[in-house]
Amino acid sequence: MAEGEVDRSPPPRANPDLLGQEAAESELLSSFRSGRLPHAWLIAGKGGIGKATLAFRFARFLLAGGDPAAKSLAVSAENPVFRRIAASGHADLLTVERQFDEEKGRAKKEIAVDDVRRIGPFLRLTAAEGGWRIVVIDGADGMNRAGQNAVLKILEEPPARALLMLVTERPSALLPTIRSRCRILTVGSLSSPIVQELVAKYRPDIEAEERLALAEIAEGSIGRALDIAANDGLALLSNFLSIAADDPLDWAKAHALGDRLGAAAADESYRILSQLLVEWLGSVAREAGRGICVERRREIVPGERELAARLAEGRLERVLEVWEKVAHLFARSDGANLDRRLTVISALDAVSGALH
Repeated sequence: MAEGEVDRSPPPRANPDLLGQEAAESELLSSFRSGRLPHAWLIAGKGGIGKATLAFRFARFLLAGGDPAAKSLAVSAENPVFRRIAASGHADLLTVERQFDEEKGRAKKEIAVDDVRRIGPFLRLTAAEGGWRIVVIDGADGMNRAGQNAVLKILEEPPARALLMLVTERPSALLPTIRSRCRILTVGSLSSPIVQELVAKYRPDIEAEERLALAEIAEGSIGRALDIAANDGLALLSNFLSIAADDPLDWAKAHALGDRLGAAAADESYRILSQLLVEWLGSVAREAGRGICVERRREIVPGERELAARLAEGRLERVLEVWEKVAHLFARSDGANLDRRLTVISALDAVSGALH
């Protein structure tokens, strides 16, 4: 993100708005009105579509008294309950999530077992305000086996007036016995107009054309769209493809891009480019395999439609080969902590070779 450009999106616990998830919100509200609210919910769906925002929205609704006549789960941002939850200060709400790794500058890969084990004692306490005791496990697929077993014990004998919400992108990573004891709520992707609307709200510096491109490439995830924008993902992909399009390959430019993305401070830029490039190659391969004319595809960055058409010319095997090769390059680099600079240059060489 360039200097002066600020992502204004609030964290899920402090977000008063939830667009495009009316069906999921209605299901939670209907369950509450029925008087038979399940003690555990598994809220599943792709990343960045509002799953955690929905969980905190429901928690606020319940802890604020839960009006059965309400038409939505919305609680005013001026409500004391909203403010305390936003500040992580509500005595009847516990959030369990991956902790931030100060040394590596990112969230840890797993949720700490000790954090998960806090859930049982917390739920068995009497509610401080006489209502519900609620736990939100954000990124529940980050629990290891010991953590999942700790949750399973709670689900087998849930305390009264206790609610557990597990938020996950990968429900299959959870034990079948956990899934079977939860009410599963699948949250759908957002429409392109809603993603564009939210990008405009949180990043007003981004022009309409770029908002459309972000919505297309993020495939219904506002979180992904903002992540790509924050790391100049579209510009990185455009730069990579323009270098790969040169015939012959300009090795000076290739090494310059490799140096840029191989720098210690370029972790996020490298991550975004690797994801976007592998996804772009995959989309070209899928369209070529289905016989779709790639020249009619919506152009994400300037010139990529022409390059997609060139890649798709001739044998399908050529597209599949470069897709698999590039995906393998980045996966091997990440898994073995190899030189990212050489990985970027090798990826450029592979794509260039397939284009010419």
